[in-house]
Amino acid sequence: MRRLLRDNGLSIAMFGLFFVFVSAQSVMGLLDYNSTQEEHGQPPVSYVQYLGSGDFVEAIFENWESEFLQMGLYVLLTAVLIQRGSAESKDPEAQHPDDGDYGEDMDVDVPWPVRKGGWTLRLYENSLSIALLALFVFSFIMHAVGGASAYNQEQLEHGGTPVSVPEYLATPRFWFESFQNWQSEFLAIGAMIVLSIYLRQRGSSQSKPVASPHGKTGG
Repeated sequence: MRRLLRDNGLSIAMFGLFFVFVSAQSVMGLLDYNSTQEEHGQPPVSYVQYLGSGDFVEAIFENWESEFLQMGLYVLLTAVLIQRGSAESKDPEAQHPDDGDYGEDMDVDVPWPVRKGGWTLRLYENSLSIALLALFVFSFIMHAVGGASAYNQEQLEHGGTPVSVPEYLATPRFWFESFQNWQSEFLAIGAMIVLSIYLRQRGSSQSKPVASPHGKTGG
């Protein structure tokens, strides 16, 4: 068990923090939602009912959408662009392992798509960006579905006309929610790229070694 925790500590910590904060978000969201219900003379909803509401679904997926878009595009852009001096960039002077051909004397632990070759290898070579962008598309759709549900509830409460999911996609509200999250994600990763040129964090894989020159590129 100790070895399992040591070897997987980073992912366990990240997913643990995720569950802590998403649970806190759901509880605070429920309290805020029922407060609004009371203001409008509507009955409060249960925790389970709130988890299935458009309000909660929209809040969750509009944030996931921006995260996966940022990471998917970041992975793609770091494959073709560089930032000299950044720990987040490939070194333009050094050959990346994937720049060479896959030899016959491959390690026994090499992933099976590499051994198989052909279209399987081509897909595997781009599988990280494909997975991240697929998660973005899924989150984008769920944001639209949840947002349309929350929007329609507000429309009915104010005597308005409900809209379909495609119609909601054409509203300024949907794109305002998306763009306000997208811009913050790209600002954060851009700041990370530039700050890693000049600043250090001892022991972090996201930082260059403390004594590295500012011009050294790559972690």
